[in-house]
Amino acid sequence: MSLHLTNVWLRVSIGMLLAGVSAALLILSFPPYNLWPLIWIGFVPMMVAQFRVLPPKISSLASAITIGGWLGGYLTPIFAGSGLYITWLPLLIAGISYLVDSGVRAFHERTSYRWFVPHGALNWVGFEMIRGFIPITGTWGFVANTLHGQPWLIQPISIFSIFGLGLLIMAVNYTIGLGALYLFDRRWQLDPHIPALAGHSVRNWTAGVAVALILWTALSLALFRASTTPTVRVAALHYDAGMPPWSAVDKFSELTRQAAQAGARVIVWPEIAIEGDPQVTRTAEFRQLAAESNAYLALGYIAPVTDEISRNEATVLSPEGQFLGVFGKDHPVVFAGETSPTRGTYPVYDTPLGRLGTIICYDLDFTNTARRITRNGAQLILVPSHDWPEIAAKHYTHLVFRAVENRVSLAKADNSGNDSIIIDPYGRILASAITPGGDRNGQVVIADAPLGTGDAPAVFLGDWMGWIALAGMAFFIIYDPVTKARAKRSKAPGAH
Repeated sequence: MSLHLTNVWLRVSIGMLLAGVSAALLILSFPPYNLWPLIWIGFVPMMVAQFRVLPPKISSLASAITIGGWLGGYLTPIFAGSGLYITWLPLLIAGISYLVDSGVRAFHERTSYRWFVPHGALNWVGFEMIRGFIPITGTWGFVANTLHGQPWLIQPISIFSIFGLGLLIMAVNYTIGLGALYLFDRRWQLDPHIPALAGHSVRNWTAGVAVALILWTALSLALFRASTTPTVRVAALHYDAGMPPWSAVDKFSELTRQAAQAGARVIVWPEIAIEGDPQVTRTAEFRQLAAESNAYLALGYIAPVTDEISRNEATVLSPEGQFLGVFGKDHPVVFAGETSPTRGTYPVYDTPLGRLGTIICYDLDFTNTARRITRNGAQLILVPSHDWPEIAAKHYTHLVFRAVENRVSLAKADNSGNDSIIIDPYGRILASAITPGGDRNGQVVIADAPLGTGDAPAVFLGDWMGWIALAGMAFFIIYDPVTKARAKRSKAPGAH
């Protein structure tokens, strides 16, 4: 059936509506809504808008609305207090998406949509790989993060990394999108010059991606098991200390004693819970507390270097009163003006309970820091943290992926955003306290955490699927002008 819409504004309105639907589906698939099945279809309305409904010259308006709307709904509430440039970041990214995607529809029409699925999946995950290097973004907004509550489905990231799961999610989206375009063409034809989609190609991609999804699920179920390693009773101190957070050292000491009474042998304090280096500030008090509790204390503290620069660090204090070493925050929150002059070392402490390592807060949003600690032998990673309330329902979810990627347990203690959690090496949440409004009474989050094996292939392979996606993205950037040149030659006089 042929349908020629003379009202361009009607096409634009319908296209914008479809793009807005995609933005809404993406927002709902992420925390705090957690409607995770929507991530598998979230981009499909956008594709129909971009490649069929919107007029070709403004087709990239679809991706601009979808991505800008999604980031506006997801990231802006989190980072709006961090500065004007963060507030306007979704609009900026929407503008970039409009420009970057302006030639995508023409590319697929020149190539008869044979590259539709790999082009879409590789470009998206390649861009995620790039974002993983950017201090402002890290892994925030990765499509795979929507599956944090489904540990039965994410186990292959221990081999393929979080980027492998992202490729699968986007391949499913683009395959369903390709099928949607095929069905659309059988009902409507808004632009007669669009090449007909080959039915066999649609069927092949559908079958191939379905097999990949089945194999991924089967592998995940095979890898998902109960831990058989020894356990350590770990406690994360959960308390809204207010500002400044180090005014609550006495409260954290009280919670430490409660944790020790409950049998905790490793106790994690939040980030910057102590003003000054405990190795030189109130040292006798901390040593007495460690001895009294008979526990290893992971202490987060801040110590000034100059008026502008401070050391944001964590140390582990043994029950015998020995400070085992110092870890400097690997990824400072640069958009908040934070620095970390002592970063770059990844110590692991060999104790009778197991090998302990630390990372600090924002480090959990990047794949590399936990991996480096695990490569150095960590079996249990302790995470002092100081979030802000707006991210309490979102930030802890990233730790699920760091646990599975590295096959280690992690324990996060928080004193402001109030999301404290203990996770096993398979991504199971063993204990948690998520209180975005704050917890002025304080509580001890405690669990028996299995020691990790640290033997996940991703520990040594790293983000290899992300690099493959980035290479694929580069290929299509180079291949696009090649297709333009071929199309131009085919239209030249005398061409056959």
